Amino acid sequence: MVDITNIKTLAVIGAGTMGREIAQVALMSGIFEKIVLNDIDSGVLKNALVFIENGLKKLEEKGKLVSGTPAADLMKVLFTENDLKKVVSDADFVIEAVPEFMELKQDLFKKLGEYAPEHAILATNTSTMSITKIASTSGRDDRVIGMHFFTPIVVLRLIEVIKGQKTSDDTFEKCIAVGEKLPALKGRKFIAKINKESPGFIVNRLTVSSNLYLDWLLDEAVEKGIPFEAIDADIGSLPGMGPCARLDYLGLDIVYNALKYFESEVSPDFAPGETLSQRIKEGNLGRKTGYGLYEWKEGKPILKKVNGAGLFDPEMFLAIQLNEGCKLLEEGIVSGYKMIDDTMMAGMDMPGPFGAGKRNYQKWTKMLEEFVEKSGIQYLKPCNFMKSGEFLKMRK
Repeated sequence: MVDITNIKTLAVIGAGTMGREIAQVALMSGIFEKIVLNDIDSGVLKNALVFIENGLKKLEEKGKLVSGTPAADLMKVLFTENDLKKVVSDADFVIEAVPEFMELKQDLFKKLGEYAPEHAILATNTSTMSITKIASTSGRDDRVIGMHFFTPIVVLRLIEVIKGQKTSDDTFEKCIAVGEKLPALKGRKFIAKINKESPGFIVNRLTVSSNLYLDWLLDEAVEKGIPFEAIDADIGSLPGMGPCARLDYLGLDIVYNALKYFESEVSPDFAPGETLSQRIKEGNLGRKTGYGLYEWKEGKPILKKVNGAGLFDPEMFLAIQLNEGCKLLEEGIVSGYKMIDDTMMAGMDMPGPFGAGKRNYQKWTKMLEEFVEKSGIQYLKPCNFMKSGEFLKMRK
């Protein structure tokens, strides 16, 4: 059993959506004697404190604070600080949750390498980027690791823990042990242990690839004069938001930045299309700005009632994810497809592609080949493991 009793002080860098939620679950775990939340913006820090306190009180009222410690007592462990050097000077574990820009993260990790104690573990909450590149400026690559959370962090079970090329086994095991102590309303945290990094790791490797399809559909709809509501209507009576509303809810800037990163690291085919790029240029980012593909009011999209356009094919979405999952197997990122399906369920609350893919891979292979011919997106060509069914031998 890994000993983490010497990990007593946690520093969370960045108090936006992810940072404040990480701080909240860390408080709920009861394993830290001190948690310090850092941000350069005092207003953001103030809002984060209100968010965390309100969240803890609501859970307390429902009897869902797993540690049994009153919310008021949990809050006594939490501190805020603008000065990065002060925040990390006595930290045993640091989690970075700043925006997804490589230069920003590398600059931060250079400072963390200078300011944090030698024994401190430095974790990045990046959703897609190379742990190795982020660690390269730190001067202590062996102590840097990926720790990718999924929002709402209080609810969802998944944390992807990812090794960089120089991450030590000790850092990896301790990070896993810390992650397993963090609570989730849907059950015990599921730690996806990823020994070999690739852009997007598991969940975002699959979702960004399927967003490539959605990005293409947006341009198709605009070109043909089809409202985005008609794409969402294609899912019929399926529960939840349609694909366009989901993009808006997540944030078009997040989708755009992920596609741009994959464009630079994986394939030029990931270059964002005209429709998405124009929204970004205009600053219309979806729910967070009140307008994106749709207008948003009180956290909900305003949608016109229209019939489906027959553009969005849920099977195509799954076929792309199955193909990407098979690539993860080919590349040795994971050893079996059960890990991919379990990871998707824990992080996205939806089944992975292999359950249905085992029955449909031949049909989906043909669908993908036809779509590649139609769209010109060569990256989506079915890989050998998918075409041959080789993945069927690799359950675990």
